Amino acid sequence: MAKNGKREKNGKPASEGELESLVKRLLSELGEDPSREGLRKTPHRVAESLRFLTRGCSKDLEDVLNGAIYEESVDEMVVVRDIELYSMCEHHMLPFFGKCHVAYLPKGKIIGLSKIPRIVDCFARRLQVQERLTVQIATALQEALGPAGVGVVIEAQHLCMMMRGVEKQNSLATTSCLLGRLRDDEKTRAEFLTLIHKR
Repeated sequence: MAKNGKREKNGKPASEGELESLVKRLLSELGEDPSREGLRKTPHRVAESLRFLTRGCSKDLEDVLNGAIYEESVDEMVVVRDIELYSMCEHHMLPFFGKCHVAYLPKGKIIGLSKIPRIVDCFARRLQVQERLTVQIATALQEALGPAGVGVVIEAQHLCMMMRGVEKQNSLATTSCLLGRLRDDEKTRAEFLTLIHKR
């Protein structure tokens, strides 16, 4: 993996044909008949689905930002909350999903608001753990803008906990990453937490 998470050329993923063959073999290993009517097209569908669900691996953060960073002399907190988030647990390859709340304190630069959900998607659409995902989003904003502070909170449900293992249907995992003033200044941190939970 490259520093920003993009797949490197020497780590080339399997072709779609190879993926289809692997899924077909997987079906057989599970005791299914890949040639039966309901499963004939499943290897192709699963290969396409996995490519879509992990498309963030092939994205470069600079391409996602696409130059949408602007000089602006504002210093009030910018918050984008309730960003829908869908990712795949790297331990069981089952989905986890929920909401991501992002804030930053500008210091001479702002970012196009639509780019914040795109940054979330760039890192979420990979095989992930929620803890790392939270830090990656915060670090990406910190490095792109050099703001006075960044805050990211993710609240998510994990199918690996709901469908298997402990089978707890109402559990919610919350992770946070606070940088700069959002970590060090109690009032700023409290403002962020109040804004993201305000209904």
